[in-house]
Amino acid sequence: HLRQRKLIQPAFHRQRIAAYAEKIVDIAAHTRDRWQPGETIDIAAASMSLSLESVARTLFDTEVTNDVRSINDEVSLIMGLYNLIVSLPRLESYPHLPIPGARKFRRSRNRLHRIVDRLIHQRRSEMLADPTHRDRGDLLSMLIVSRYEPTDPASAEGISGEQGMSDTQIRDEVLTIFLAGYETVANALGWTWYCLSQNPAAEFTLHAELDRVLTGRLPTLADYRNLPYTEQVFAESMRLYPPAWAMGRMSTRPVTLGPYTIPAGTHFFFSQYIIQRSAQYFTDPLRFDPARHTPEARAARPRFAYFPFGGGSRQCIGESFAWMEGVLTLATIASRWRLTYLGDAPPVPQARITLRPREPLLMRLIPRSSSSV
Repeated sequence: HLRQRKLIQPAFHRQRIAAYAEKIVDIAAHTRDRWQPGETIDIAAASMSLSLESVARTLFDTEVTNDVRSINDEVSLIMGLYNLIVSLPRLESYPHLPIPGARKFRRSRNRLHRIVDRLIHQRRSEMLADPTHRDRGDLLSMLIVSRYEPTDPASAEGISGEQGMSDTQIRDEVLTIFLAGYETVANALGWTWYCLSQNPAAEFTLHAELDRVLTGRLPTLADYRNLPYTEQVFAESMRLYPPAWAMGRMSTRPVTLGPYTIPAGTHFFFSQYIIQRSAQYFTDPLRFDPARHTPEARAARPRFAYFPFGGGSRQCIGESFAWMEGVLTLATIASRWRLTYLGDAPPVPQARITLRPREPLLMRLIPRSSSSV
């Protein structure tokens, strides 16, 4: 894990993210420009579509092709098998298990592998044909040209220094980052629009900040530091509706928790959704309050009272990318539009691999008269 993380980390350096930011704002602006006043949209589906396009451009340096749509379709199918995957965590180890869901999982996984393998092969061929453009600025190209350092201890695993990742390794990294960079951010944006629709004071403060900072233009990465309330809105949405709602770890040594001593090799399962809604750490925990995420408020609470991106050595490598994508997308769209929720009751979260709304998140588009963007 440490070796792979070190190799992939350059993809999320500031220079790379700056290039991604311009593409993400352009995609968000194009999306909002297609919307019409009074139109009803499923903002969850719209956020998925927008985020899919962002990932296609930044991850694959391509438009939303049939292959990219197929990846999305297969990921959605696997999402629907979440209960089966959790109940049989080594599902891939039982290739002949006569369970319909298991067969569906294997077929979907194999299709995913074939699609991404094809994309990798195509990119390798393009890069060999034009060596002057080996790294095109997208993540896939960077993974292909990356090399382990000569002093890397990977040789113990049969990998020599200066050697790159195999296509299988690249495929696994691509699929992991695809899921983390697309599904999670899309869900976070959908829930954010719902939260804003239910909290007009927060929405008003958000719009005031956007009008003051952007003054009628599109945001850039340089604006990020000047949009603290926009970031706090996004953070508070992820407190109440964390896209990664639960995760697991395995103890590498005995652990003492209260009166319990737990041996090494124990699997732990814990939930951001539960902890981040705890009255022990948040006053009136079900109330939407972006002020919980000021620097002073963050410093006053325990470190892992809020952890939408995990923590420790395995904290999400794309966290900075996700914050940038979420904040700049929110700023771009909220500069022009308000969204009002049309449901008769609050949406019900569906706990799959990520936290999706169970039903379409129907919203009506209201143009902002104060915006000239």
